[in-house]
Amino acid sequence: MTDRQATILAAIVEQYAEVASPVGSSLMAKVFNVSSATIRAEMAELERLGYIYQPHTSAGRVPTDKGYRYYVNNLAETADTAAEKRGERALTARVEGGGLPERTIRNAVDTLVELTHNLGLATIGNQLYMSGLSNLFGQPEFIDGAQVQQVARLLDNLEPWLREAAPNEPLSVYIGAENPIGRSAQCSLIISRFRSPYSDRSYIGILGPTRQSYRDVMSLVEHAGRALEGVLYE
Repeated sequence: MTDRQATILAAIVEQYAEVASPVGSSLMAKVFNVSSATIRAEMAELERLGYIYQPHTSAGRVPTDKGYRYYVNNLAETADTAAEKRGERALTARVEGGGLPERTIRNAVDTLVELTHNLGLATIGNQLYMSGLSNLFGQPEFIDGAQVQQVARLLDNLEPWLREAAPNEPLSVYIGAENPIGRSAQCSLIISRFRSPYSDRSYIGILGPTRQSYRDVMSLVEHAGRALEGVLYE
């Protein structure tokens, strides 16, 4: 992939996350100040390589799981935006004022729900606390009843999978079909491992559609894990 193709792919991922509709060549041409023909040629190559696809004839392009994975793997380390800083301050404040460990963890999850508009989750002992189901099922990806059923099946199996698999990275990102459960649910699971009074492998994170503002959400989830560990192990 060329540098320009990588930049176009990143722009498609970010634009699609914002507007939830396929991204057309005319918009990208304006963004990059080149001709629509040039953008169409680059999009055709990205599609050939499997990073984007065209949901139907005459539509713009949408990232594939492979495209999202490339984007996530190549996110550059940049300074936090003002919005990210506000979100992190809100998380820290809610965590530091939480009181008992269970309430502290629940506060962190509820704050992630408010900030990311996804479903938030955390392990508290042997239980999985979830909040924000209406956010998840309110996303345009899940209008179809069969798709909702796939997501519900993923949620039913999430707690036992976390307990058995015990992901060991400080931040883990499972995109679409990468999910070991609910492969066809078209969801992304972003979780942070942290130490708590309940376990050295407690987890907090979000579940949402693959159409995500990954940079912002990953930063917030990672910060939530660090903040919880700092407060619960002061």
